[in-house]
Amino acid sequence: MPSDITGTEIIQEKVSTGERTFKFVKGPIFANIVLADEINRTPPKTQAALLQAMQEHEVTAGGETYKLTEPFFVLATQNPIELEGTYPLPEAQLDRFMFNIYVDYPSEEEENTIVKSTTSAYGQDLEKVMGADEIIRLQKLARRVPVSDHVVNYAVRLARSTRPNENNSLPYIKNWVNWGAGPRASQYMILGAKTKAILDGRYTPSTEDVKATAKPVLRHRIVTSFNAEADGVGTLEIIEKLLQDVKEE
Repeated sequence: MPSDITGTEIIQEKVSTGERTFKFVKGPIFANIVLADEINRTPPKTQAALLQAMQEHEVTAGGETYKLTEPFFVLATQNPIELEGTYPLPEAQLDRFMFNIYVDYPSEEEENTIVKSTTSAYGQDLEKVMGADEIIRLQKLARRVPVSDHVVNYAVRLARSTRPNENNSLPYIKNWVNWGAGPRASQYMILGAKTKAILDGRYTPSTEDVKATAKPVLRHRIVTSFNAEADGVGTLEIIEKLLQDVKEE
């Protein structure tokens, strides 16, 4: 149920007076990092409990609005193989996630490491790297990175080029896409490009940084048509064609 995530109101009785009042008990969404494992196994109304939390960083319950403690970060996993008893996330929910990251089988070397570390008595000693204040400071720093109009324009044109109803949309977009990416795609490509520039030690992002973030940002925001399925074309192929066809201005 949604209340299993957001929290619920319980009746609390004062022992001294016998007076009963409602008390809101916060759910697991009130955390800094939330992992929704196999999120497509929860029913739609439970998935919808994340909508306000992920976008507004707040939860409304019982007529009251509760702010979530920053930093707030949501990770969700889906198993693309098994579909029995699952509920695919609606586009409005998918759009809240900045990146869609595909995790394939590990390499042989990685799998050897996994097996060795998980089948022995070895225990990992965790050490604190940074606190909440430092994370928030770095998040604000990423937003302060300057970006040229040229780079913003490229990100916007790339996102708009996924929409089949645009006047200048490409023929294969009209044929293969039912619904394109919204404004959040442009925003997240720029935020991702800013972050990549910082990690690379540069003061401002370029269009190459936008291209580097295009696939994880756009992958889950493009709804393909029956024609694309019939032609064996997926969202990644569409994005790769757009990266070749949408030129910098």
